[in-house]
Amino acid sequence: MSRNTQSYTEQRRTFLKTMAVAGGATATVLLTGQAAGASPEQNLSPEAPENRGYHETPHIRNYYRIARL
Repeated sequence: MSRNTQSYTEQRRTFLKTMAVAGGATATVLLTGQAAGASPEQNLSPEAPENRGYHETPHIRNYYRIARL
């Protein structure tokens, strides 16, 4: 292998390792649902609506109406 090819190979390996670490960090943040420095108090608000599960909205009723045809 020439010097240029060896340097290119080392740069490529370093890049791929960096991307793997960044991908793992991104997946961790997505799976935990919270960034490392985020404060849980920021997500709470007294006006926040409660999630009551499935409910029909006009949009959903329209979809059902069209799907029946």
